[in-house]
Amino acid sequence: MAKTNVLKATSTFTQRHHSTTATDQRIVATTPPPPPAGADQVSDLPFLSASNGWGPVERDQSVGDTAANDGKPLKLGGTVYAKGLGTNSPSDVLVYLAGQCSKFTATVGVDNGDNGTVTFSVVLDGKVLTTTPLLNGKSTPVTIDVPVTDGQVLDLSVGDGGDGNGNDHGDWGNPTLTCG
Repeated sequence: MAKTNVLKATSTFTQRHHSTTATDQRIVATTPPPPPAGADQVSDLPFLSASNGWGPVERDQSVGDTAANDGKPLKLGGTVYAKGLGTNSPSDVLVYLAGQCSKFTATVGVDNGDNGTVTFSVVLDGKVLTTTPLLNGKSTPVTIDVPVTDGQVLDLSVGDGGDGNGNDHGDWGNPTLTCG
């Protein structure tokens, strides 16, 4: 997550010998640095923001209960992924690219054959690049490979399959950015 700070400003105005003070306070987030050159695992990068339908977005593990780091290994179609993101619909993970990356790849699906139904979308600067068909725990994992050249913000989104978000454990296996 991007670091947040409190920005507080106070101004004093004087007009015709009358003084007035105004104060305002805003919560602002710092923009993380762009990803380094090479192949970057998304789970190793800072997020601009992350939201999840159940518990936190997990790095390198599936979603467990509502606490951080309470998941299990990411498993799609019998393959265990050491790197990735564990989510539960609806979820969004935003990553700052700063126009430095050219490609995004991942293998996606419902974790470990769970009963959930989800879709995965990759969105770049507000434009949907791809959306998977509806996937469930018996679906074959889907490989995503999309160009992200010159993009600023990547949004990895998992949507509910239309039956509520129970067991909608959507895994992003090996989500990788190629950056220059």
